[in-house]
Amino acid sequence: MTVTQTRPGVNVIALNGVTPVIHDSAFVAPGCQIIGNVTIGAEASIWFNCVLRGDVNSITIGARSNVQDGTVIHCDSDFDGSGGYPTRIGDDVLIGHMAMIHGCTIADRGFVGLGAVVMNGCVIEEDAMLAAGAMLTPAKTIPRRQLWAGRPARFLRDLSATEIEANRLGVAHYVTNGQAYRRALG
Repeated sequence: MTVTQTRPGVNVIALNGVTPVIHDSAFVAPGCQIIGNVTIGAEASIWFNCVLRGDVNSITIGARSNVQDGTVIHCDSDFDGSGGYPTRIGDDVLIGHMAMIHGCTIADRGFVGLGAVVMNGCVIEEDAMLAAGAMLTPAKTIPRRQLWAGRPARFLRDLSATEIEANRLGVAHYVTNGQAYRRALG
């Protein structure tokens, strides 16, 4: 990966001696705040007005994942020596607009719907989905290929092969769209 410290309209802020690492092929939209211990992978896209604040632990976003407009991603502090909770987002993950992601793990091909909240210690496994507006309360796990919904989120049903394929097509769309924006904005 290449450290990119300047991007038009993006605040990339080093904190406590740690500079965010953003792959050169990633798209980070104007208005974003990328702070501290944050790593963004190849062809990932971070859309307008997102905040990724790696000030008290780490945030990792994998290749081709997208974080849509207005999302806030933070991590949990190690203030008590327990290690806290870093935020780990795998490859090919879809995160909808205005989501709140905090100290959790979203595995490869996971999906977080619009306005959803994922709290400390949660895990969204491969090909699993948290519905729009849902809240996954601390330390819950959504198993592979399941859809959870509600506040607090609970198992709703298994995802179909068609829905899982639609999510994969969504990832491909965001990679293409992010690369078009990256070229257009320089």
